[in-house]
Amino acid sequence: MKILVINPNTSLEMTEQIERELRKIKRTETILEVARLAKGPLTIESAYDEALAIPELLSLVGKADQENYDALIIACFSDPGLNAAREISHMPVIGIGETSMCIATLLGHKFSIITTLKQRVASKIRYARTLGLESKLASVRSLNIPVIETSLQTEKTKGAILEVAKKAIEEDGAETIILGCAGMVGYSKELERELGAPILDPTSIALKITEAIVDLGMTQSKMGLFAPPPKM
Repeated sequence: MKILVINPNTSLEMTEQIERELRKIKRTETILEVARLAKGPLTIESAYDEALAIPELLSLVGKADQENYDALIIACFSDPGLNAAREISHMPVIGIGETSMCIATLLGHKFSIITTLKQRVASKIRYARTLGLESKLASVRSLNIPVIETSLQTEKTKGAILEVAKKAIEEDGAETIILGCAGMVGYSKELERELGAPILDPTSIALKITEAIVDLGMTQSKMGLFAPPPKM
């Protein structure tokens, strides 16, 4: 199978990190390609950044749908343009935020999301509510570390995640922790050993779920929510 992962920003460092970590866990027979935007925000840290990213992202999705890919992953926890991408694509399109939150509900009673900046907390709570998962959300806590630093300052980020995740478990009742940024890809196993609780790396989870969906020969329904847009 051939899977395209799109990092919906222009950061080369984040894109290389995502590709490096996903290549460690992909199936031997899976052909993996990781792309970034040619134009758009350096990172996604606001609704404005999401809006800037979506046109170029959808252009890449449209091109990929005409080529020989079996599935596509949007590697940003905010899942920018996810529903629109599903409307214009025949292959399955997977968002790492939606996927990891759904999987978290299978692994514990309540989950907490660790996000980057304080101002992004409300958007994560709203997204969980949109997905119908608000009752499963213990909390959203922030690191106060910008997105780009989560991939460049590894040890600082891991230390901050450990501190914040402990509070989510001890004070908020979280049983599972989601690393709510693609810049934290590859950090989960080390943190899981320290905390003793499931730590979900959304990008890695999305890849394995995508491989399974392709194996099953499934894609999103075109009956309603993801029906193709009307032709003008």
